[in-house]
Amino acid sequence: MLAQLRRSLLLTGFALLAAGCVWAQTTTIEGDVKGANGEGVKGAVIHLTRTDIKGNYEVKSDKKGHWIYTGLPMGKFDITCSINGQVVDKVNGVQSKYGDPTEVNFDAAKAAQQQAAAQQANASGELSQDQARGMSKEQKEQYEAQLKKNSEAIKKNKALNDTFNAGQDALKAAQADTDQAKKATDYQTAVDAFNKGAEMDAGQAAIWNSLGEAYTGLAKTQTGDAQTKSYDQAVDAYKKSLALPPPKGQENDDAKRQAAIYNQIGNIYGAEKKMPEATDALNKAAQLDPAMAAKANFNMGANLVNGGHPDQAAEFFKKAADADPNYAEAWFQYGSLLMMKGAVDPKTGQQTYPPDTATALKKYLELDPNGKHAQEATSMLQAMGEKVQTNVTVKKPKK
Repeated sequence: MLAQLRRSLLLTGFALLAAGCVWAQTTTIEGDVKGANGEGVKGAVIHLTRTDIKGNYEVKSDKKGHWIYTGLPMGKFDITCSINGQVVDKVNGVQSKYGDPTEVNFDAAKAAQQQAAAQQANASGELSQDQARGMSKEQKEQYEAQLKKNSEAIKKNKALNDTFNAGQDALKAAQADTDQAKKATDYQTAVDAFNKGAEMDAGQAAIWNSLGEAYTGLAKTQTGDAQTKSYDQAVDAYKKSLALPPPKGQENDDAKRQAAIYNQIGNIYGAEKKMPEATDALNKAAQLDPAMAAKANFNMGANLVNGGHPDQAAEFFKKAADADPNYAEAWFQYGSLLMMKGAVDPKTGQQTYPPDTATALKKYLELDPNGKHAQEATSMLQAMGEKVQTNVTVKKPKK
């Protein structure tokens, strides 16, 4: 009997010990929440995120501002306190423990003061006494290194912004200048500013695009080798912009961005009379953005006219008009170039013109009856023997 009792007590003791071990595997974290007025906050949401193993827990404070979460597993937690849906304070890396609860308090007013101090430290690059207090040497060194890095980034961004704005101001001044010497000086100022900006941050597409525009403007004030060099540098700047990834949030519009740049490159090659390169660039612009097709083909036509290739130019003006049937200027340029192809029929002795000539000129007058080429279009149609209904008054030559 005695042996049986001893065995029973032993088993009971083992059961109690086992139960005690199971109970000891959970922990408790609790604390108080104070609002901006220093009083306890009811209904504040305390969110606990376990960081060593995935886990999320949430509890609200009572009418006195006290909160408690018991039955938590042993581990590390990041804990946030939200009042009216806004996070007002947080504590990271809280290690729970067996036995007595781990205390974590939240004070909205104190947290706001600390945030303001941190912002001031970021601006000044110096720790306040309150911030430095309680930090280990290593923590202080790390914090100060980060502050220095933030401060340098802020200074760099301000300097970059100032440089970019200076370049833009010079660019606008150059475009408004009527004196060629002053225009050249302002374009060079813009070039220097944007080059400085590119050295500070080569990942800014806006800087490269502006630099391309500045070099292009500068080239138009120059001649010979200097002009060729500026045009080449403009193309190089635009190509560096093309090589950059699209700005964040503008990925869907990247084709349009690239099309606009290829259009600029095509215009530069056209000005240099590099027709194969110009054609290739403008075709890319049209392929990337169909809406750009009309403008790209029109620009190519203009380049070919300036390069002394009117027959090829007519083809591109027709492409521009086909891409945008309401492109009045394209219809006029196409019609006027066809008009130049007029010839005398050796059999009849009559002047003849390509079939689309009258159609193109009439289309222009239909779209822009009072446009800057209306009188020219009317005169050409009348010379062809076409009947024209228009409000444009054709000036008769003085006798």
